[in-house]
Amino acid sequence: MIIPIRCFSCGRVIASDYVRFAEESRKIINEIGHEPNGKEKSKILDDLGVERYCCRRMILSNADLIDEVISY
Repeated sequence: MIIPIRCFSCGRVIASDYVRFAEESRKIINEIGHEPNGKEKSKILDDLGVERYCCRRMILSNADLIDEVISY
């Protein structure tokens, strides 16, 4: 729902990486017309410098539901 500030496992700050990950994913959706596949997501995370699998998990598993919940 809300972007996690830090990784729950290692404590690395990931909020700024999540924002850039979402922007890059939107670029792929707008340019190519489909959701990024696994290789494209992996390349985005590599370019952002997110190397630890725990931090990757935090970014990839976050569901951005704030727009749906804010009406309540």
